Amino acid sequence: MSRSTILCTRPLLALALPLAVAACGPKPAPEPGLGPSAPDLRGNTVMVLPFQQPGAVPGDVDAELAFVLRSRGEGVTWILPPRLQEALDRSPGLDTRIHGLSVGAFNAGEVERIGDPLYGDLLRLASLVDADIALLPIRAWVHPGESDPRVRLSAALIHVRSGQVIWFAIEEGGAWEPDDPRALASAADALGRRLIWYAPAGR
Repeated sequence: MSRSTILCTRPLLALALPLAVAACGPKPAPEPGLGPSAPDLRGNTVMVLPFQQPGAVPGDVDAELAFVLRSRGEGVTWILPPRLQEALDRSPGLDTRIHGLSVGAFNAGEVERIGDPLYGDLLRLASLVDADIALLPIRAWVHPGESDPRVRLSAALIHVRSGQVIWFAIEEGGAWEPDDPRALASAADALGRRLIWYAPAGR
């Protein structure tokens, strides 16, 4: 099986269900605030990619997330997008980039393991900064909701060498108007609190 194939571990049910139903597909993405906790990242070097699908959310989503990581993520060496781009600029022959990566599979459901071309891109980037884990912010969008719109953010933690997705979450901000800076800031804070759950209260 090639790395471009997303591995599926759920048992086949072909004997009990029609083939179309038994076909193994991605698990539905978790609702905001649900899903497993992130692993404790303290002591690790984590390269942070920019949001791959920033959408039309007002504000700088990468800057908001970087602020949360710096304020809450003590004990973790964060390689933020500007530093990652600098390392890439010093290696012009490396066939990779930090924007426009192949993340469409994450929008279809929960991914357990990534394949190429995303796997190769992250592996090459990690070799530049000696990182074993990648924080891949995937999408930022305004969810209309039933009564009030809210900014939502999705992100994944990936073990670079194995391609295993070790954490994935969708978080949403407070009930602010989308063009209010607090809408994006609250969503980034919610994502940071899920990711760095062990930080002291108040951070």
